[in-house]
Amino acid sequence: MRSRSPAFAGTFYSDKPQELAATVRSFVAEAVCAAPKPPKAVIAPHAGYIYSGPIAGTAYAALSARGKDIERVILLGPSHRVAFDGVATSAAGAFETPLGPVNVDREAVTLLVKENLAREFDRAHENEHSLEVQLPFVKLVCPEARVVPILAGDDDWQAALKVLALLWGGDETAIVVSSDMSHYESYATAQRLDAATAKTVERLAAGEVGLEQACGATGINALLALAGEKGLACTALDLRNSGDTAGPRDRVVGYGAFAAG
Repeated sequence: MRSRSPAFAGTFYSDKPQELAATVRSFVAEAVCAAPKPPKAVIAPHAGYIYSGPIAGTAYAALSARGKDIERVILLGPSHRVAFDGVATSAAGAFETPLGPVNVDREAVTLLVKENLAREFDRAHENEHSLEVQLPFVKLVCPEARVVPILAGDDDWQAALKVLALLWGGDETAIVVSSDMSHYESYATAQRLDAATAKTVERLAAGEVGLEQACGATGINALLALAGEKGLACTALDLRNSGDTAGPRDRVVGYGAFAAG
């Protein structure tokens, strides 16, 4: 991932951008979407594309039903490499992707900083894949949308909730929460754990999703709280793990696609 202001290079994208772009398109095109209606928000995984790409494609296929009308996407994911309190946004003006640049909604970022709900902290965004892997999907499905990049540094989902509440907006705004699910369990154990987590998400049980259940639990809990306030329902669209896609089954990582609308 490279931003135009400031500039930094990520490591998650392939050195063959045309192939990667085609792969992302295929994930969305081949998805079987069962969303009851076009969602306001989705939860999508962020592992390597060969592992979680098909599940992410399901989430974005649901969002594509209204993608061309979306002007802003709030991207909320966990920080894997840098620890900090609260949430961090970026000073970037745009992010480069194999499908073209994705502009940042600088007005929204400025508002978050002004309201003391987030701080610009680009070191946290350097080489952070939880948002990076979402950007090509966003560019494909919402080609004109600007993004608001948000990283959660801890499990303070109330801080993330305040960010989402401020930027909730109307039909012009969509939310993408980036999260994988269980990590490094056996195939059968992962299926059991992730199914239980999915039920928790569908119950809109804010605060009940732990970091051991989903690395993006902070963002998930924030979304569930706000979805409940707004009278939305959250539906599991796809629930698989790396043993279903491209990995062995002795130690797997779980992935889920969810839609809130």
